[in-house]
Amino acid sequence: MAKEGIRRPEKALSPRFVETVTAPGKHFDGNGLFLRVQANGSKQWVQRIVIRGKRCELGLGSPPAISLATARKLALENRGKAMLGGDPLQDRREARAGLTFAEAKEKYLAAKLDEFRNDKHRKQWEATLETYAIPTLGPKRVSEISVQDVLKVLEPIWQGKTETASRLRGRIESVLSWATVAGHRVGDNPARWKGNLSELLPKVAKVAKSENQPALALADVPRWWADLALREGMAARALEFLTLTAARSGEVRGMTWDELDFGVSDKTDATDETPVATLATSATWTVPASRMKNGREHRVALTPEAVAILKRLPRRSDSPFVFPAPMGGALSDMTISAVMRRMQETESKAGRPGYLDPRNKRPAVPHGLRSTFRQWAAERGYPRDMAEIALAHFIGSDVERAYQRSDMLERRRVMMAAWARFLSGEAGVETVLAFAGSTR
Repeated sequence: MAKEGIRRPEKALSPRFVETVTAPGKHFDGNGLFLRVQANGSKQWVQRIVIRGKRCELGLGSPPAISLATARKLALENRGKAMLGGDPLQDRREARAGLTFAEAKEKYLAAKLDEFRNDKHRKQWEATLETYAIPTLGPKRVSEISVQDVLKVLEPIWQGKTETASRLRGRIESVLSWATVAGHRVGDNPARWKGNLSELLPKVAKVAKSENQPALALADVPRWWADLALREGMAARALEFLTLTAARSGEVRGMTWDELDFGVSDKTDATDETPVATLATSATWTVPASRMKNGREHRVALTPEAVAILKRLPRRSDSPFVFPAPMGGALSDMTISAVMRRMQETESKAGRPGYLDPRNKRPAVPHGLRSTFRQWAAERGYPRDMAEIALAHFIGSDVERAYQRSDMLERRRVMMAAWARFLSGEAGVETVLAFAGSTR
């Protein structure tokens, strides 16, 4: 007769069962592997195994970080090692002896490098841990990190930087999950949310909305734009182009010449004296899906002003980038941000308030310019969907997107031309109906 609390299913476990089971007890699979479910809902993979004649239990981590397939693979490897006279338990103890969280973070990133969408994503992932987690958790052995240690990292920023803190928690959990699977720690993951930190920290939705990047006030735009035109350097030109296209910094910094189609304007060899109006009638920048946040190709209608910037840039034979760094690589995000920061510092030194977000009074940043564009488009009466497409945002439901095949490129071209005029301080009234007939 089976002992109370032990359930032996007729068939091996399934991923669906692992995901949905709530009944406390031990749910067996094979090779001594079973899923232990606690009364509070937490789950842990455990393997019952005989090592050198002694019966032992090995913790293999917790789902969903450790899937059923991964747990089975680990259990099979442990069983094979034990059958050959090895001691997987001792190996795990030795591996855990000296690995710190900082070392685990490096090993995790090395193992997961190919899964990151791009280098910027990896750097953001790593920077969050370096800034907030490493000072507290870095020197600690992963085998010794507790829930209280994780709380020391999260609590100081959970209220003021909720979205950042939430991402940080997930990243700490991922590193510790890797450490468990790699044999550097055992037991439940102290950074797990459900049934763990969820009982100690308020829900993200209850604390704060997403942190909006400081945006430039519409009233300050012409003055800021004129100020930017006086700035020299590749980063300043990249910031100008970013503003004209309402693109993300990473999209502009990673732009290569082969993504550009100047259309009719290719016939023009521009100089500083070339009238802007003659430069472009159908110029387009196509950002490949691999460089887009939403994973979809995005076309940008380039205005004459944007083309004028591009035509005046030197093309380097040693770099594919349109806005290269001095050594030929892509500009860093901080390089463009530094332009706006220096503009603000100049204003402050002159005793002027500078370029502040009208709501939170913080200095505007490059990403906030997208919000400035969105506010301008709304106030000028441009269709919501068209403005959202210009920002490369998803619009509507999956069904609506399936039927909305047009990206309104030519209608957006008219809108972006009006935006360029607004940046230059031309206060003429844009007529929305002027482009109502075009649907391309």
